[in-house]
Amino acid sequence: MNKNVEYMDWGLLDYQAAWDKQDAIFERTVALKTQNRTNGTSLPTPNYLIFCEHPHVYTLGKSGKPENLLLDEQGLRDQHATYYQINRGGDITYHGPGQVVGYPILDLDNFFTDI
Repeated sequence: MNKNVEYMDWGLLDYQAAWDKQDAIFERTVALKTQNRTNGTSLPTPNYLIFCEHPHVYTLGKSGKPENLLLDEQGLRDQHATYYQINRGGDITYHGPGQVVGYPILDLDNFFTDI
């Protein structure tokens, strides 16, 4: 069981680029877990705590409603902001320069025997 957590600082990074990097890390971890189960191996799976900032961005989570975004397309352009519908929880969330965002990518099997 690997309880080490690697810290990563990605600096200022576009939201989509950060999403893509997180997805790649997640997919590698899933592939390693699958390999361990298929081959009977026990290669350690990694754990990460990632920090970054984003340019002005609004995200709409799975439980959110688009009408809760109080800006139209022109308002987003005026603020030089982007907008993404995402598959994470929550409603409307704003991220922007100067705000540090943390993304944990943890293999919970490394930390808990039961959830």
